[in-house]
Amino acid sequence: MAKIIIIDDEPAMVEVIVTLCREKGHEVFPFNSAPKAVEQLDSIQPQVVIADIKMETMTGFDVLRHVREHHRQTAVILITAYASVETAVEAMKMGAYDYVTKPFKIDELQLTVQRALDYQAALRENVYLRKELKNRYRFENIVGTSGKMQQVYSLINKVADTDSTVLIVGESGTGKELVARGLHFNSNRQHHPFVAINCSALPENLLESELFGHKKGAFTGAVADKRGLFEEANLGTIFLDEVNSMAPPLQTKLLRVLQEREVRRVGDNKSAPVNERVVGATNERLQPKLRVGTFREDLYYRLA
Repeated sequence: MAKIIIIDDEPAMVEVIVTLCREKGHEVFPFNSAPKAVEQLDSIQPQVVIADIKMETMTGFDVLRHVREHHRQTAVILITAYASVETAVEAMKMGAYDYVTKPFKIDELQLTVQRALDYQAALRENVYLRKELKNRYRFENIVGTSGKMQQVYSLINKVADTDSTVLIVGESGTGKELVARGLHFNSNRQHHPFVAINCSALPENLLESELFGHKKGAFTGAVADKRGLFEEANLGTIFLDEVNSMAPPLQTKLLRVLQEREVRRVGDNKSAPVNERVVGATNERLQPKLRVGTFREDLYYRLA
């Protein structure tokens, strides 16, 4: 059962909508005056507001604007007898969940209300899960209390909320991905994807396709266009584990992504802009590879 505020200056229309909502077991608060309804928003805390667009003292757009400013978790459904593309676009631009045209069918309004409630439930669950994720990857939850670990936490805290690339060096099993996730979920990119891949787990050609994507027909088996992980991670963070195992040609392509902030799919002649943070990890120090030329020095300094 949800709390629903209904606002329309036509009493007969209010009565119809009240009946339809109560049929579904909702607690309904009807108003013929928009200003009075707005005054009661704080005390009622509705999940949904249904408002007519054209009212004398306060329009449905005015109600929508107030709800969006002060009660962002409340869904607004607007009702109009003057449906047009312009009306729909205006309503959606201002943040309405949906709009219904008079005269409407019974099931049309009830279905719209239920979809709005489902949407609100999904939003609340999303907020809860993000809070849980952020708590899980708080730095104090990374095991280790020694002085050296405290220095690690301090360093992580300093770089978490920046866009700097990071290279994590440590033996297998020391929690490099946990640190990478901590960096992501404590940064301003936390609401965007965290994508991880082990660069040593795939042969060079498959790794290239996974990271950069491919065009249909680029090679045998490429039956459709495919987005790479750099595109999937856009606005978020991509974690390249075992980056030390990456073949030289792929190192060159990775360097280009870091320098140009764009990615080109295999078989494509156009590049697409990307914006993600790159976190690399290696289970060995890279200086010996730099000396023998198996890992690019310019890439190393871009990562580190």
